[in-house]
Amino acid sequence: MLASLSVVAAAMPAAAGQAEEGRTYYVAPSGRDTASGLTARTPFRHIQRCADVMGPGDTCLIMSGTYQETVVPARSGTPGRPITYRAAEGAQVTMNGADRVRGWSKVTDRDVAAIARTDPYAAASPFGEAVKAGRIYSTRVDLGSDVTTVQVFTDKKMNVEAQWPHPGLDLLAPALQYAAAGSAEATITDPALTRPAGYWDGARALTGYWYVSATAKVKSSAVGSVTLDAAPPCVHKVVPKETRYALAGKIGELADPGTWFYDPAAKRLYLYSEDDPGRHTIEAKSRTLAFDLTGASHTSVVGIGLFASSITTGDSSTGITLNRITGKYLSHYTDITRGATDCGSTVTRGVADTGIVLNGTGNRIVNSDLSFSAGNGIALRGQNNTATDNIIHDVDYMGTYAAGIAVQGNSQTVMNNTISRVGRSGINLQWNTVEGLSPGPDRIAYNDISGYARLSLDVAAIYTCCSAWMMGSSLDHNVLHDPEPATTLTTFGISGIYADNGQSDLVIANNVGWGNREGTVMLNGLGTGSHDNGVYNNTGGMTLFYVKEPGQSTGTKIYNNVGPIRGLDGATNGGLVLSANLPAEVDPLYVDAARHDYRLSEGSPARNRGIALPGINDGSTDPAPSLGAYQYGAPKWTAGARR
Repeated sequence: MLASLSVVAAAMPAAAGQAEEGRTYYVAPSGRDTASGLTARTPFRHIQRCADVMGPGDTCLIMSGTYQETVVPARSGTPGRPITYRAAEGAQVTMNGADRVRGWSKVTDRDVAAIARTDPYAAASPFGEAVKAGRIYSTRVDLGSDVTTVQVFTDKKMNVEAQWPHPGLDLLAPALQYAAAGSAEATITDPALTRPAGYWDGARALTGYWYVSATAKVKSSAVGSVTLDAAPPCVHKVVPKETRYALAGKIGELADPGTWFYDPAAKRLYLYSEDDPGRHTIEAKSRTLAFDLTGASHTSVVGIGLFASSITTGDSSTGITLNRITGKYLSHYTDITRGATDCGSTVTRGVADTGIVLNGTGNRIVNSDLSFSAGNGIALRGQNNTATDNIIHDVDYMGTYAAGIAVQGNSQTVMNNTISRVGRSGINLQWNTVEGLSPGPDRIAYNDISGYARLSLDVAAIYTCCSAWMMGSSLDHNVLHDPEPATTLTTFGISGIYADNGQSDLVIANNVGWGNREGTVMLNGLGTGSHDNGVYNNTGGMTLFYVKEPGQSTGTKIYNNVGPIRGLDGATNGGLVLSANLPAEVDPLYVDAARHDYRLSEGSPARNRGIALPGINDGSTDPAPSLGAYQYGAPKWTAGARR
């Protein structure tokens, strides 16, 4: 007979050397699980009920279904007896952060007339035409007062807020509009702005230039121009033919499939739809988190799907394992700027608090598939945390310093991940100390990163900044290739690895890159200088900036690299030492460069020429090491998620 609290396996005495086995609780969304033969009274309906009663060593086994809740554990496991939340064998479990939106009705001309009492531009707009065509529906729903956090889905695909120009439904490949000649300071001039004077007043503007994405409000507008309430932070100006922009917050632009407009004062959601929305599943984001583990330790979450929600741990969390998480639409926001001229909080919007957030120490996320986020895929904070064998794509669609994996803190390990299609960088590596803990080096290795720089430049697949002493952190054996910049900006700044603005004491070794404007490695000593960096055995070339004046690059060694080195003139004056790099004019004779096989052929001049660096370039079958990332005769190493 099953116990009333769904205990199906009572605690059993542990064998010598084994952790004590705990109890198992079942959850099914209907309170019934016919597959396992459990009675209707046995399973919990909500995962939170497991969280309320479980103790160390217990397991919550979750049956197929959709769960709309935020789980907050009542207690933690212990090092030998973790608490586990696990999808049952073969089960499809989704933690859904969105709720269904119902009650749709078609918007009529009478409705438009009512809207026009407060928005006189609504009737003679694309929205007015779409209403006449029978394409606009609405319903009353409370989505809060902040439109910039509203997220709407049709049949599990994200819709886009109505805006001009219509970006399309892929925010990592949006249609782009650029400020035209005559733009300056906070004013965007563009003959394509044909709406009447005053139409855009109060609208929200998203701008992007160089390395900065920012948001502002439209203070005033006329035919052919809009003036923002503040110039974009950091760059403090709108740059003709370089600043991209989009305008949102006006119902008049609701005229494209897959778009919505929300009126927070009226608590009314409008949707463009080719047919009755009642025939579809329309949802709006309601919860940020599926699991709130800020007070938990020694807890595992295994095989769970996330939709429109995420997971976070706390500063004191330790021993958390997230395994085989499938997450879609992890985090969403459209407001970036925090202060009119506050550059720091603008470019770093979302870095610390979006995606799967691992705070604390000794936590890990493994074997997971994460996609679609305004910010990160993963935020790795605290110390001694790990992200391995994850597939991450379509993140940072707001184009800030968020990333596929945003690494903060120190002593972090990021290995064997595959990251693609990101707004800025695949991995954003920053250095912070953790109070009470001794800092140590990071390890960023064996990652395959592509499709970066889609919305922001002065960037890299792996970007690290600024003026930090990195304690020998190692960036090694990464494959960094095929950036996909969409902007027209022509300034420098796309590389495989970019140590920007005075990063020191890094080991950058055995990385391979192609398609990067500035090569596989870029060092920028601006500020505190590029000191004591070891740049060894990389393939794909490099660029050096601000390392030429006396004292700018003391202790930095560039050995055994293959590919052109830009910015060499005078570099040794700064203290930088170059040796045994293959000259740019010498063909390295790769096995098959056209297919990106950069191993060395038998006749390669890069064989048997390297400076021996134990632990860096071991394995060659020649008497001396090879130049470049692959040692001749050694097994070829591979990067990316191992699954």
